Amino acid sequence: MGRHLTYITIICLVLIGCKETEVVPKKSPDLVFSEHLTFGNPSNATTDVSNANNYLMEKPQYALSYSRDRGTPNWVSWHITTDWLGNAPRQDDFRADTSLPSGWYRVDEDSYRGSGFDRGHNTPSADRTKTVEDNSATFLMTNMIPQAPNNNQQTWARLEDYTRSLVQAGNEVYVIMGSYGAGGTGSNGRMTTIDEGRVTVPSQIWKVVVVLPEGDDDVNRITASTRVIAVNTPNINSVNPSWGTYRTTVDAIEASTGYDLLANLPDNLESFLEAKVDTGPTQ
Repeated sequence: MGRHLTYITIICLVLIGCKETEVVPKKSPDLVFSEHLTFGNPSNATTDVSNANNYLMEKPQYALSYSRDRGTPNWVSWHITTDWLGNAPRQDDFRADTSLPSGWYRVDEDSYRGSGFDRGHNTPSADRTKTVEDNSATFLMTNMIPQAPNNNQQTWARLEDYTRSLVQAGNEVYVIMGSYGAGGTGSNGRMTTIDEGRVTVPSQIWKVVVVLPEGDDDVNRITASTRVIAVNTPNINSVNPSWGTYRTTVDAIEASTGYDLLANLPDNLESFLEAKVDTGPTQ
């Protein structure tokens, strides 16, 4: 009996050891676990430092592809539910992102000064008001683009307000925002770069919003009737304040950027939704 107990003890120890090994998988640096990339990684950005103009940065509040040479994000992706919204005040603590790789130029709070362009948020401050930490994260300069003041304060602000109103009405939304091209017109006229050439002024600013009723298993809840809003605006101060004027298709944005914006959807459904222009309400 003692010998049998010894064998049983040894077997149990081996099995326990195997189980412990199996439940601690190593996370590859390029594996995506972010809720903000539920619908995919639009440009297949990676955390490889040599991929300097498509560098993946995942933060608790949003995910982005950063371009070292442009000094701006290519795109930023985030999820909004009521869990992200609260009463934290706007922090206004614009600052350089110290998590950028060593040796890269870090755009800072003064880089846009006197340029005639706003420090335009991709993920808006008002989308992250649950905690002070969440709100502060939106003021990192890796979340900013040089944005024409009227584009930022009127057209874009109205779209941001409308998006949050959808959440307050019982929906959750996934947002992808980006910019491309070179040359915008701010309050001081047209410029292609600022900060002594280290930050590119985009010519176009776009956004895609996927709207769902609150729930779980979001990708599998998308249907042909899911509302997808795609907007592409010129980065100019004479922009129309009504964002609905600039509605387009996801396909058109993908054609201009080379991105695959809703890649995790089934192909047939993705093709159908990306070809539609939204006709829903704008306020």
